Amino acid sequence: MAPTATTTVERRGDLRNYFLVTGAYWVETLADGATRMLVLFYFYELGYSAFAIASLFVFYEIFGILTNLVGGWLAARFGLRTTLYLGLGTQVLALAMVGFAPEAWLVVPYLMVSQSFSGIAKDLTKMSSKSAVKLVLPEGDQTSLYRWVALLTGSKNALKGVGFFLGAAMLTVVGFQTSMLILAGFVLATLAVVSVLMRGHLGRPDAGARFKQMFSNNRAVNVLAAARIFLFASRDVWFVVGLPVYLETVLGWSFLATGGFLAIWVIGYGAVQAAAPRFVRRRGAEGAGEPDGRTATWLAFVLALFPAAIAVGLAVDLDPTNVIVGGLIAFGVVFALNSAVHSYLILAYADNDRAAMSVGFYYMANAAGRLTGTVLSGLLYEWGGLEACLWASVACVLTAAMLSLLLPRPDPLRSKAIARIPAA
Repeated sequence: MAPTATTTVERRGDLRNYFLVTGAYWVETLADGATRMLVLFYFYELGYSAFAIASLFVFYEIFGILTNLVGGWLAARFGLRTTLYLGLGTQVLALAMVGFAPEAWLVVPYLMVSQSFSGIAKDLTKMSSKSAVKLVLPEGDQTSLYRWVALLTGSKNALKGVGFFLGAAMLTVVGFQTSMLILAGFVLATLAVVSVLMRGHLGRPDAGARFKQMFSNNRAVNVLAAARIFLFASRDVWFVVGLPVYLETVLGWSFLATGGFLAIWVIGYGAVQAAAPRFVRRRGAEGAGEPDGRTATWLAFVLALFPAAIAVGLAVDLDPTNVIVGGLIAFGVVFALNSAVHSYLILAYADNDRAAMSVGFYYMANAAGRLTGTVLSGLLYEWGGLEACLWASVACVLTAAMLSLLLPRPDPLRSKAIARIPAA
């Protein structure tokens, strides 16, 4: 059936709003990455331990879990515009409360509260942008869905890498609190622009949405969410605290060099994610197609090889710089491909009648994985150094791979109707 004139106008409006929410997500991502490096390096410079630094981000991840749980319901009930505005406004609050605080307040408990607001802001904005993809694609166009999701996820991570470098550079040039105020102004200006230009709710609100529906009864979504927990724990268990501290304390890198290297890695990681549809497709008797559970499985098993190889290389006293740099690049490529496949599968598996809720539930699991990895990164680094973090990464990846064995192929009947979050 040909689309009506009203449908065409609505889709054009959705497309305009989608570009606005994506731009806002990019700004939020840049600020979030910069804040992460600012907080990490500032407190390390003050002499805090690896575990104390990791604890700064515990509330960030805990509130990310809660935000995705509640945010999916808010988006379904009131529209994605509401969650976008809440996300940007909360980030301004988080940054301003650090930028304007007396120096005596800049201690771990206060920064934990600030980081909790940052976690809320980041996940509200991310959920809004990821869910908005479904508003602008033709029904049943799985190829475009895979490509758009990969591009959005890849660009986000590339900008997060730029944020890492920006945060390290700003700490060096203008200092901690001034940097926070500059970032707050940047996000506030974005909120003002988006609020003026955006029209409608970005998805029609569903007055029938109930909070209890946030807990998915879709087996595929639940299995994918469980695999996502361990996949992201496998990255953050060595990347969040252990790796930057190792680069500075063992290899003697400066803040700027460490932040720059991590930034380049994340930018490259994002580029690989964006290009994932060119390289990762399902092969079968019927020919090439979009990835499925088998794709996620073999990518996870391959991924486990790299943290194991880095740990072995460090244990046998190979040049640590070459081992870390080379191993991290290889790990990043495969991890990016695996993450891109997951990001596609959640939209392919999601129940059409509660799309934003399924996405919120999935990213709640994502935040749980980051929380687990962050806490373990600080604990394990103090206990056994970077090698302990790497072996924990191997265990997490293998768990994700075993869970991925349970993933089905996307349901072609459901995937024909995934383009729009429905009206009430």
